[in-house]
Amino acid sequence: MPGTKRILTIFGTRPEAIKLFPLLHALEADGRFDSRICVSGQHRGMLDQVLQIAEIVPHHDLDLMQPDQTLDALTARLLTGLGEIMDREQPDWVVVQGDTATAMAGAMAAYYRKIPVTHVEAGLRSGNIYHPWPEEVNRKVIGSIAALHCAPTVTAREALLAENTDPGTVHVTGNTVIDALQWISARIEAQPELAGGLAELEKRFAGKRIIGVTTHRRENFGEGMQAIAAAIRRLAARPEVAVIFPVHLNPNVRAVMEQELAGVEDVAMIEPLDYPHFARLLSIAHLILTDSGGVQEEAPALGKPVLVMRETTERPEGVEAGTAKLVGTDADTIVAEANRLLDDQQAWLEMSRAHNPFGDGKSAARICDLLCEHS
Repeated sequence: MPGTKRILTIFGTRPEAIKLFPLLHALEADGRFDSRICVSGQHRGMLDQVLQIAEIVPHHDLDLMQPDQTLDALTARLLTGLGEIMDREQPDWVVVQGDTATAMAGAMAAYYRKIPVTHVEAGLRSGNIYHPWPEEVNRKVIGSIAALHCAPTVTAREALLAENTDPGTVHVTGNTVIDALQWISARIEAQPELAGGLAELEKRFAGKRIIGVTTHRRENFGEGMQAIAAAIRRLAARPEVAVIFPVHLNPNVRAVMEQELAGVEDVAMIEPLDYPHFARLLSIAHLILTDSGGVQEEAPALGKPVLVMRETTERPEGVEAGTAKLVGTDADTIVAEANRLLDDQQAWLEMSRAHNPFGDGKSAARICDLLCEHS
């Protein structure tokens, strides 16, 4: 349609899909845009689950996932594959989200073609290029290219300005993950069967306080995963505690957890959850142990304290607000901090009731308006 802006949105992993589907819905409903979608398939089954529940049908699917793929080989395939899509689509803007290899390669391919890039969830920095690895450098690369930076928080905006980013291109939008969580929570309320697959575990662990666990970070592979497993085993020994642990498909995670936790009575190691079931797990958990970035934003939106099993976080707002606490991967520290929240109701309430700094559920609409303004 004459006058519309063609937007090519690129993503490849489950977290990207969760954080982008509210924007994709908004773009599709907005007559100012011709929305086109390309997925890389950097994650396959986990990505497809989100596409299905959010009713997103990509126009292009590169399906690049390979077993045990190296980062350099993946990046090379992404760069050439995404470049070919851009040559076909000729977009006015390329939109990428977050910190994945797909996002970084998408920004690079757009830059080579002088197509402006919008970075959703811009400005996250840990200050350490190896924690998280390689995500921290991916973010910095995208940040040096993007023409429009959609920062989720004031802290993220300040990080970009400290890197001499043009202030006119940096806008605080909130994080689209809150839009997504509100959308899926409303869907589950209307259709409880969407998240009914946890019913047996909820019955099995009735009366217990549930700890939800997610872990997958590359920098925690090896000794870090061993320590996390040891902490989970010790916490599950408490008679009033149960652990629900969707185990990541990566063999560096799965092999360790299966070896260390198989047969532990009150640890339910389950397959990765689709988005509705993960939202349900957050809602029934007493607290969350994670090394994920997105969970640090999602869990506080439901009033759940988060213990972050990393040495640094690119989301310091949660730590500053009191919704999250860095505990690293030392088993003694993880256990001590979890026990504090289990034993001290006031400490739990302080984290549960702390203000979530990551958004109000209106981020996608703000980004649509910014795309028009900056065009």
